[in-house]
Formats: sequence, C-alpha cells, structure tokens
Amino acid sequence: MISRKYLYLIALAREKHFGRAAAACHVSPSTLSAAIRDLETELGVAVVERGKQFAGLTPEGRSVVEYAQRMAASAEGLKQELASLRDGLTGRLRLGVIPTALTVVAALTSSFARRHAHVTTEVLSLATDEILARLRRFELDAGIVYVESAQVAGLDVVPIWHERHVLLTGASGRFAGRDTVSWAEAATAPLALLTPDMQNRKTIDAVFSRVGANVTPMLETNSIVSILAHVGSGHWSSIVPRSVLEQVGTPPGVIAIELVEPAVDWATGLVTLAREPQAPMVVALLAEARALAETFEKPA
Repeated sequence: MISRKYLYLIALAREKHFGRAAAACHVSPSTLSAAIRDLETELGVAVVERGKQFAGLTPEGRSVVEYAQRMAASAEGLKQELASLRDGLTGRLRLGVIPTALTVVAALTSSFARRHAHVTTEVLSLATDEILARLRRFELDAGIVYVESAQVAGLDVVPIWHERHVLLTGASGRFAGRDTVSWAEAATAPLALLTPDMQNRKTIDAVFSRVGANVTPMLETNSIVSILAHVGSGHWSSIVPRSVLEQVGTPPGVIAIELVEPAVDWATGLVTLAREPQAPMVVALLAEARALAETFEKPA
C-alpha cells in the first residue's frame, strides 16, 4: 500500500541513524541505504545529507518524510477500516499522556477497551511538546494534555476533565488542620515539583507568577509517582491534581489541602490531528472521550 522505500525513510528520520533505522525495519543497513538512494533517483532530489554518518535530512527530504508519514497514516487507516468491516476494530492504539493524567486516563482507556476488545493499547508518559511532535509525525494516534496547550492550528481537542490542584503536605506539618492554603503560602514550603519542561509545571509556575511568588523547588522529577514517594517521606510538599489522589490514594501521613487565592481550574482533554478522514481508531477514541466528558459534566 506504500512503498517500503518510504517506510525506510520514515524510520531513518525517526531514528536518525542508519543502523538503528535498518534494525527497526528488519533489514540490513546496506539494504536500507540502497533503498534511500533508489528513492532519491526516483524523485530526482537528495533527501539525506551525505556524510560518513547520518547528518540529517535535506529540506526536500523533510518534505518527502512529511508526505510519507501522511501516506503511511492513510494506509493504516484504510487497513483499520477494512478490518473493522470484517471483525470489528483491531490494531494498536498509541496514546501519549502527560504525567499528571496517567492515573485518570484509565477511565478513558478502560471504557475504550470494553467496547473494542480486539485493540491493544499503548500508553506512554510524555511531556506535552513531545506528544504534539509525535502526533504530527503520526507516531501517536492521540494524546492527553492540558486543553490550553493544544490550542494551535492543525490540532483538535476534546475537553474531558476539569480539576483543581491541591497542596500535598505532611499531616503534622505547619499547614495541619487547615482547609485551604493560598498559593503565596504554598510557595514558602519546600516543594517537590515536576521538571520545567512539563506543562503541569509551566501552569503552576504561571500561577505563582500571578501572585508574585518566586519559587525555587527543592526537588524536581518527571514522575508523579516519585513526587508522591518524596512527599510521603515527610520532608517535601507538592502541588498535584486532585484526580491523582482520587485514583491512587493519598500517601500515609500526608494531607491534601485546597489551594486558593486564586482558585484555578485546569481542563485536560484528548488531542488529535485535525484531518479528514480520521482513522477508525481515532474516531472510536473520540467517541469514548466525548461520552466520558458528558459523564463528568453531569451533577453528582
């Protein structure tokens, strides 16, 4: 459905190394290199910068890769469409999820799995920028991100969850017995936060900036599990979405306190490429996301 030469080029663009690309395609480096040269002859342009090692793609090469990625995605969508007519939806759902949504996303993947039992699901913990980049390279089918970060051309986003963050701190610490803590007060605690490349951290930093607080975290990590473990040790505090605690529980000896002044809501949703027609896998996932969003909107 799509020439292997184009698939080899996609792999080379992804791996940025002839040997790794060849291994990913289960061919020898010489076979892959020869196929790329055949493609260049066929198109009449150089697609790879020549050197002893892979030195990057030419401008023409980048255009060819983008075209090849679209062709490969369309071919995969057709395979899914034909398979669904025979046996229902089959294949692999590839989902990139920001770390703060890794627990609550199970509500979406479980409902999808119950309806489409022959689909396997791959959930990857990724930063927002990486999710969006992989979507554009057709390496993911969809992503779970903060809605605000997906408001860019070429993307569609379905809001699913609306939530607030809480201060996670020791039950016997200086905030013990409090129902609320201001963001300015939270800034004075020894904080363990996600790393600056994470969208959750960017949104938290933005709120601290609004209240004039200059925050230097005492610990940074790209893992929510690591944050929970460190706060549970009794030394650090953190700021996390309440949904994280609703799914995995609050660590022993730790309390969650509502953050106020200001009270801020964040919306998290499903982001996909804006393209028509969408692959059947994406269509099915969007349907589940919209149905789930409706259940969250209903009053308790």
